[in-house]
Amino acid sequence: MRLLVLSFTAFLLACANLPAAEVQVGPPKTAQTASPPPPAATPAPALPQFRPSLLGAGPLSVINRIDTQGLIRKGQKDATLMFCCSVKRTGEIAHTWIYRQSPESVALEQEVFRCLDTAVFVPAIYNRQTVHTLFFGTVSFKVVNGKPRLRIFANQEAEELQKESDFVGPQPFVGRESKFEGLHYPNDVLTASISGLVELAMKIDAAGNLKELRLISEHPPLAGFARAASEDFKVATFIPAFRDGKPVECSVTLPVYYEP
Repeated sequence: MRLLVLSFTAFLLACANLPAAEVQVGPPKTAQTASPPPPAATPAPALPQFRPSLLGAGPLSVINRIDTQGLIRKGQKDATLMFCCSVKRTGEIAHTWIYRQSPESVALEQEVFRCLDTAVFVPAIYNRQTVHTLFFGTVSFKVVNGKPRLRIFANQEAEELQKESDFVGPQPFVGRESKFEGLHYPNDVLTASISGLVELAMKIDAAGNLKELRLISEHPPLAGFARAASEDFKVATFIPAFRDGKPVECSVTLPVYYEP
């Protein structure tokens, strides 16, 4: 009996010296499910090869800012004018010239100046990059049955204006692919501050390359404006003309206005 008791006691001591076993409580662990990858970002649409500066249609468009009812209250009758504005890559206007106004168009001229000063255009694109351009436009204001009718065209061609066709004239631009640097007043020739208007006949292909350049008229004559216009435009590359939304070759007569 003594031997049995000693053996049982030794067995208990041996069990006490065994390391503790891990005890798992609850259901077995499962592998962590990987999070789904984030959705791929939608790529931005590619810019077109060419796009001219455009008036746009938002609240900052000049066509939506002109107060036509105010013009009627001021007594403005049927009138037209031409303008050129320098449109930056952001669509903002850097400078505006107005010329060839019809008689008694003072109220319209003042209103166009006021609105162009704060208007924003759709910027031009050449070779899929936004560029700084010259926009040549024509404003027509008529009173029909006592109601105003305002139209702004993106060209200055008499035949196109008469038909009110969907035609955007070519626009010279400043950039790496054009040597055009803007209009340069002939200070080296003129001693008095006067304005000048030059008409240039141009042929421009559907890629915006100048193919022909010819002087039509200069006013006042022999004042240096014809030379300035020739030098300014003979190195220019253009946003091509657009007809019905597509680039086309064109022959145009471009009035170029110079002021001190």
